[in-house]
Amino acid sequence: MPKLSRAVNIEDLRRLAKRRLPRSVFDFFDGGAEDETTLRDNRAAFERVRLLPKVLVDVRQVDTGVDLFGVRANLPMAIAPTGAIGAGRNGADLMLARAARAAGIPYTLATPATNSIEEIADQAGGRLWFQLYLLKNRDFRMKLVARAKAAGYEALLVTVDLTTGGKRERDLRNDFSAPFKPTWRNARDFPLKPAWLLDMARHGVPQMKNLEGMVQSSPRLTDVAASVGRELDASFSWDDLKALRDAWPRRLLLKGIVRPDDAERAAAAGCDGVVVSNHGGRQLDGAIASLDALPEVARAAGTKLTVLVDGGVRRGVDLLKARALGARAVLTGRATLFGAMAGGEAGAKRAIDILGGEFERALMLCGVRRAADIGTDLLAQENR
Repeated sequence: MPKLSRAVNIEDLRRLAKRRLPRSVFDFFDGGAEDETTLRDNRAAFERVRLLPKVLVDVRQVDTGVDLFGVRANLPMAIAPTGAIGAGRNGADLMLARAARAAGIPYTLATPATNSIEEIADQAGGRLWFQLYLLKNRDFRMKLVARAKAAGYEALLVTVDLTTGGKRERDLRNDFSAPFKPTWRNARDFPLKPAWLLDMARHGVPQMKNLEGMVQSSPRLTDVAASVGRELDASFSWDDLKALRDAWPRRLLLKGIVRPDDAERAAAAGCDGVVVSNHGGRQLDGAIASLDALPEVARAAGTKLTVLVDGGVRRGVDLLKARALGARAVLTGRATLFGAMAGGEAGAKRAIDILGGEFERALMLCGVRRAADIGTDLLAQENR
């Protein structure tokens, strides 16, 4: 794909994705909650960090790999869970999973994915993590956990920052819902997007396969765009976490932690890690940027938890900044998703290659031989 080869950064892939997708679908992926303050601040937080590079270090060969839960990852990076992405390209979840396996990094499947737990395990393989929404149907929720366990998933990421759906105003204006349902309002530019339209015509509008068989509730006023929003258990508490810990014998992480005291409670509850996250700015607008929350959470976690961070990653140097601020690795959501939307599996690989190449260059220019050696000494004083 010549257009992919000309994409020199993630923003180029974003523009290609925007060109291919109907406005309503692109805005669902690209947008955030309300005024999108947190969405913008996630990116701005990375841009505020300044580095102090070392010089006269032999960096002819650098090692970009890190230990992630006892296994080497070729980059300090995993693919974040992104739901309902089949609305943009049929089989997109599978494409991202295969790209992650080829790159030697983990992939996280979302609960509302359009490829099933079993399809990803059978057709992609690699290091697989499963992101669990806390559905109020406890029996169905535990069946998802059992399915991920039976399929050999390595880790369970429990999303804890989603008690109700955020108010994503782009989706309201575009009449977008998940699962995607074409309407006169969101279909007006379909004829202008022939590649997307042909994909949907061939395969049909994908459904959330992991949620098949779950009884749907009636809509509420707090539901905004995603039907899964009305299925969430707003009563789930720290006391309820024990049942998940008992049912899942492998790595257990809480995704959506921004407070150091919550990280301490996660360690006490027997979790293996946390993901510092504000859900990509898609839920509570005005929440702290994930990267700004990272240092205090990392200090509270100490050696008891593996700390990851997501939100705003667009450059390879962001991986270096995140590690310097206390994360073991980042999770990329939109960055790799834009690649998949632009060019399928090849586009997802291109996104990973761009980030990996930029990260390797950042290591060399900062005088660091190994990603494992990144420390706070690379941060300018105001960022320490």
